Amino acid sequence: MRSAIDNPFTPGADVVPPVWAGRRDQLQDWESVVRPRRAMGLPERGRTILGEAGLGKSTLVRRIALMAEREGDWVTPQLRIPLGADPLKAVASAMLRLADRAGLAEAREQRIKDVLARVREVAASGISLTLDRAVGPEPYVALTDLLVEVGAAALAQGVTVVVHIDEVQNITDEAVLSQLLVCLGDVIAHETVVRAPGDVALARVLPVAVYLTGLPEFADMAGSRKGATFARRFATTTLAPIADDDLRMALHPFVTPGWEVSDERGSTRVVRMEPAAADLVVRLSCGEPFLFQLAGERSWYAGTGPVITVDHVLQGWEAARYEATAHVERILQRLPARERQMVEVMAAMEPVDRTATKIAREMGFETASQAAPTAQRLDTVRGIIDRGRQYTFRHRAVEAYLTTPWPDPPDGP
Repeated sequence: MRSAIDNPFTPGADVVPPVWAGRRDQLQDWESVVRPRRAMGLPERGRTILGEAGLGKSTLVRRIALMAEREGDWVTPQLRIPLGADPLKAVASAMLRLADRAGLAEAREQRIKDVLARVREVAASGISLTLDRAVGPEPYVALTDLLVEVGAAALAQGVTVVVHIDEVQNITDEAVLSQLLVCLGDVIAHETVVRAPGDVALARVLPVAVYLTGLPEFADMAGSRKGATFARRFATTTLAPIADDDLRMALHPFVTPGWEVSDERGSTRVVRMEPAAADLVVRLSCGEPFLFQLAGERSWYAGTGPVITVDHVLQGWEAARYEATAHVERILQRLPARERQMVEVMAAMEPVDRTATKIAREMGFETASQAAPTAQRLDTVRGIIDRGRQYTFRHRAVEAYLTTPWPDPPDGP
């Protein structure tokens, strides 16, 4: 009954998994704020969603994109930017496809023909057009012009455009990053005039929503280096782990009434999960979407019958231990030396002793203020700790790895 074909868990695939957990705030933000305001021509900032690997940044925005597509909106694919790649080429190619959907290729205006021709050159050569001093506007200017035309067409047709650029931390060339952010920011802020009944002229922004996703260091690359303009035009969210109650809610259909799967006869049956098995999956996951999907996937494969038991979860997790451990270790290995030291010092202390002063002293500083920049980055940029009277861990998988026998299964309830 349980096979690879009908396994609903998908760890690390950057696709929207059938078993969805949490992120209600971000989904509601799209449904109740971003889309309604952009669709009505009202100003609304783009969204930058950052976080450590495994927190489901890309998957979250892909779900938003699917929601938009169901409403008939025009959506780019997930534009993943590899290290060293030219992001202008990727965005230009995606915009040309949207331009075709908007019918711009059939436009008679010479202005639009010129824009399309220039963006085709950008899609082929990218930023190198600037270096080659090719005739025509700068690549980012041409791209801005086409985005504006696509946005104007979307406004006329009553739909919204959604642009999703992923792995933005890989845009390491400051000049290219600046051009891309200026392009996207200018489109977000662009105003056009529409005529209301009575021939009243109204200023409206274009219905273009931009989502950027990536690792936490992008906050430094785009924020502090590019100044206030980026902060004005993009609202940044650093994702935290998902609450255990949200994970339990995601598994509730397995507990009752059961998860439907097709059988070899073409009909459907249900796969159930023991309540204790569901609770164990939640506890092993530490709020991490990747670990949640990994634990669910391996539990599914640990048997073939209609009930996922605690033993199946344990057997599956045994097969997943190495991957789960490596996932958390990669997060720690990416931390700069001072940040890694602070995390390890915190882990070695009793929770009641994790004050700014005591942590700083254990790190070799004379005052808490000397350790404050490191603590600030771990809190507001990386989302790994929470500063307060006592410092605590926000990233629960990191905490579990450093302070408990995890990934060993927990003992007792």
